[in-house]
Amino acid sequence: MLKHRGFPGRLPGTDFQFTIRRANPKGATPLTVRERRSDRRAADRRADIGFMKALWDAFGDQPFERGNLDAGRLSWLFGREVLPATDPFDPAHYEAMLVINEDVARAAFPDAFED
Repeated sequence: MLKHRGFPGRLPGTDFQFTIRRANPKGATPLTVRERRSDRRAADRRADIGFMKALWDAFGDQPFERGNLDAGRLSWLFGREVLPATDPFDPAHYEAMLVINEDVARAAFPDAFED
């Protein structure tokens, strides 16, 4: 499992996790599409924005390996702002390649792209 050095482990000042420490010996947790509802807590929305900003700062528009990125946090963005970069795609593999869908991500999280 690739460890993304320099990537924040969590949203500062919270327990919202962005990365995992070690690979699960049973295999990676599969990425799934999770629906974000408009009534989500403000803290959850801040975590989504912070994670998207961290992804953009680390990878930009280039494909990246899932590696030690948290499956739960990725799943909130998967299928919309973060897409599979290869075909076929295995959502339960640490080496799976992903890419940010920049247009959708900028529309959903404009605060994540402010400099």
